[in-house]
Amino acid sequence: MSQPYNHTKATLALAKASFRSITRSPSAVIFTLAFPLIFIVVFGFIGGGGTKIDVVVAPQSDMQNPVIASLEKISVVRLVKDQTEKEINSNLEKGNYDALISVEKNTGNGTPAYITNVKYTSASPDKGNILKSVLNELSYELNTLNQKPTVTEIRATTVTGRLYRTIDFILPGQLGFSLLSTGVFGTAFIFFALRQNLVIKRFFATPVRRSSIVLGEAIARIGFALLGALFIIIIGHFAFNFTLINGVVTVFNMIVLATIGVIVFMGFGFVVSGLAKSESTIPPISNIITLPQFLLSGTFFSISAFPAWLQPISKALPLTYLNDAMRKVAFEGAGLWDVKQQILIMVVWGIGIYAVAVKTFKWE
Repeated sequence: MSQPYNHTKATLALAKASFRSITRSPSAVIFTLAFPLIFIVVFGFIGGGGTKIDVVVAPQSDMQNPVIASLEKISVVRLVKDQTEKEINSNLEKGNYDALISVEKNTGNGTPAYITNVKYTSASPDKGNILKSVLNELSYELNTLNQKPTVTEIRATTVTGRLYRTIDFILPGQLGFSLLSTGVFGTAFIFFALRQNLVIKRFFATPVRRSSIVLGEAIARIGFALLGALFIIIIGHFAFNFTLINGVVTVFNMIVLATIGVIVFMGFGFVVSGLAKSESTIPPISNIITLPQFLLSGTFFSISAFPAWLQPISKALPLTYLNDAMRKVAFEGAGLWDVKQQILIMVVWGIGIYAVAVKTFKWE
């Protein structure tokens, strides 16, 4: 009596064979491991653009005063308003803001007219020193050059916060870069090749289900992407002091996010493989999907540095939310529930893109 066909065994066999082919592919290794590591090293050591000092304005601060008005005209200073006291204290400790400023009217009869209280964070000592110079020059201009009675007196304190290194911004972005490349290019090329070489057609002559083919390839690609992600995280932590605030728990949460990310990005790959008419058309179509996300999703530069009209576009892209969630988990110690909004948006993107993939994907 013949044994029933074991579809689970077939799926795992396909996954094993596909994983072996991926590890032997130079392009897969380059996009998943080599490029992200190169960018981590380059950007980690040379930095990423001009200096911007994020100064949050205390909610009780007087807003109609010459100090705030003058700071708004200084290009190196970015003022953040409408934040609660709880949000301000938390972000100062995490290094998300470089300083807190509060300007109060002097209720006494003498001078100065305003008292400027500045609270720096030890998480950004370099930017704090720059801001001190800016405020000293500003105070001199307001109090002396304008030949008016003393306008302001600056009082400063410092709070202790975690040091935010360049690697803490760069590595999560490059991890997203790796997952997007693997999901889109890897999936598009492999399924187009399987269709063109009639491999899928041969599978149809066997008892293997279509779902087993897709699942086997998916397991292989997800497994390879997660191994690459784990490798990048470990190298970043031990070689470049990448912050993993909760240790192994943080690594686990990042791997969960990476799994969600690569599954969503594979949906784009299925769409590309269905739309492509030949192998030469895969790179242009894939680049239309990946390049805007590489450049606009906070992979290399903070979204806040983009023009105001461009930021809504950045905030519509799925990679933006993966990068944001990765950074919150790694540096701020956020749990998966704390980044539920980012996860939900990625899931919505996944549902939408797989709905398109079902319509466009071709087996033959």
